[in-house]
Amino acid sequence: MYLSIGSPCYCGLHPAGGYKKIFETVEELSEPVPATVTGRIPSFLKGSLLRLGPGLFEVGDEPFYHLFDGQALMHKFDFKNGQVTYFNKYVKTDAYVRAITEKRVVITEFGTFAYPDPCKNIFSRFFTYFKGVEVTDNCLVNVYPIGEDYYAVTETNYITKVNTDTLDTLKKVDLCNYVNINGVTAHPHIERDGTVFNIGNCMGKGASLAYNVVRIPPTQKDKSDPIEKSKVVVQFPSAERFKPSYVHSFGMSENYFVFVETPVKINLLKFLSAWSIRGSNYMDCFESNEVLGTLFHIARKDIGGGQGEYIDHKFRAAPINLFHHINTYEDNGFIVADVCTWKGFEFVYNYLWLANLRSNWEEVKKAAMMAPQPEVRRYVIPLDIHREEQGKNLICLPYTTATAVMRTDGTIWLEPEVLFSGPRQAFEFPQINYEKHGGKNYSYAYALGLNHFIPDRIIKLNVKTKETWVWQEPDSYPSEPLFVQTPDGVDEDDGVLLTVVVSPGAQKSGYMLILNAKDMSEIARAEVDCPIPVTFHGMYKK
Repeated sequence: MYLSIGSPCYCGLHPAGGYKKIFETVEELSEPVPATVTGRIPSFLKGSLLRLGPGLFEVGDEPFYHLFDGQALMHKFDFKNGQVTYFNKYVKTDAYVRAITEKRVVITEFGTFAYPDPCKNIFSRFFTYFKGVEVTDNCLVNVYPIGEDYYAVTETNYITKVNTDTLDTLKKVDLCNYVNINGVTAHPHIERDGTVFNIGNCMGKGASLAYNVVRIPPTQKDKSDPIEKSKVVVQFPSAERFKPSYVHSFGMSENYFVFVETPVKINLLKFLSAWSIRGSNYMDCFESNEVLGTLFHIARKDIGGGQGEYIDHKFRAAPINLFHHINTYEDNGFIVADVCTWKGFEFVYNYLWLANLRSNWEEVKKAAMMAPQPEVRRYVIPLDIHREEQGKNLICLPYTTATAVMRTDGTIWLEPEVLFSGPRQAFEFPQINYEKHGGKNYSYAYALGLNHFIPDRIIKLNVKTKETWVWQEPDSYPSEPLFVQTPDGVDEDDGVLLTVVVSPGAQKSGYMLILNAKDMSEIARAEVDCPIPVTFHGMYKK
């Protein structure tokens, strides 16, 4: 572990290629296994760390090709009386069950096309092509609560109810049955009372695409399913009628939603017409609009009766990829949005094919040199806008260099302040003290550090001073750090970070690491003697 102040410059090298192990298939466990604890588990950790990611990277002789294709494996570290156990289980989605049953890829995934059953005759295969798209329910991205239940999720219209005690799969839910949405993100915002907000594209007015923000209420007094009471609270327009932007997350402050429409587009006509004929996958349907740039949309969260209101100001910025919002808050008539960006319009997912990630270190670096470069940025959006202020910087917050300038056409051009930047070093999968500072002014963010796309460090960032702290060990590959606050904590960073680390060369190759969120020092680790593949997102269940 080391401390870095100012502009970060890290030198993690991985010539042995140990990172390849996190992209290998593992078998699910039949029962929880005890972990060997080094250090002392904080007494307030009495719940479960839940994680999701791919665990099955091939079926029979057929490989999955993209990082987001492998079948969903759910992981759980349980804390009890200072001891830790580890358990995992595949989520029994339709995609998984049918693949295992037929020993082949049956449902098309993000970057892997499912060919028709070769055992069918030519006429059956022909009609299978023309039945249309069968959307995957492979929920490998995240897990979160709705009411008293928990759901494993991806980015389609399907979410999967799971038992977080046994990791059993309970029920597949189609959100299209309850609300006008084609799919939702795996990154909802959840308020203290359990209200869930999420966003996804939909068919809007005039048969054109739009983006709906959906509200799912908290636990109901009559014990009915909150999903049945889902409703759209506000709609954002789409810049292109049949080409919605790829949406991975969105921002929410106390009173506003922030939606960033990037130049990475889904060609809906290609998705609907060419898919079954050409054997396309989801990745084939993405394209970049090189001239559109980036649009920032804002809406009031609630103007009465639980309905929001779109604010029709045109905020524009240079082209970026954006997957994760860090935090969004209001300050004296401005909305501050801190985000993890990748500069330019080329889709970053083009560099996340498993063949690239499993390459030797020099090849991994070479590919990353051609990819968009990562940068943590702060954009500031003015709420009080007057047309007579053309050419003037509308931002007057004393602590930021971000600007917003009105142009002659009435659009407001946003230039960001850079909070973190290092060559081919990404600050990604960000977390904050969400319980106390989500949607509010804050100081600290925590993230997984990607070194040429390889996860090899945990980073803490002071967004006010730009000071950074880093945890890193040789040939060790951590995951998204989750913040858990100390029960009697006073400071924003009074708490611990939980991350799952894979260390292929160690005697026990996987462990759950507990870091002090203040100084990134190690508090404890719980090692298990079984392989753990890459995980994306998760939660700490108290």
